[in-house]
Amino acid sequence: MIRVGSVVLRVDDLPRQTEFWSAALDYVPREGPSDDDFVLLRPRGGVGPNLSLDRHDSAVHLPPRIHLDLYADDQAAEVKRLQALGATEVHWDKRPPDADYIILADPEGNRFCVVDAS
Repeated sequence: MIRVGSVVLRVDDLPRQTEFWSAALDYVPREGPSDDDFVLLRPRGGVGPNLSLDRHDSAVHLPPRIHLDLYADDQAAEVKRLQALGATEVHWDKRPPDADYIILADPEGNRFCVVDAS
């Protein structure tokens, strides 16, 4: 049996992206020696996959080949909170009017969705 252990996201500004994703997901950096090119963030409560940030030049692809779906019980509140952290809303003309998700991008343009899980 295998499971997702970590999703790796390539970033340019490792400190800024570490700050954003730590606050966005309530994740904390793994204990141990720090690395200037890589940070592994883990869930504060210990449940769920890790998010690893890899400082590596990489162009943002549109549409992205992979993205995160983040489930929220209060979608509007979470979108507002994430925008206060530096996320921006992405408008997509093919998004259905009854879609249960809102597309956001992190400070470097990596897209993710906030899905209404209520």
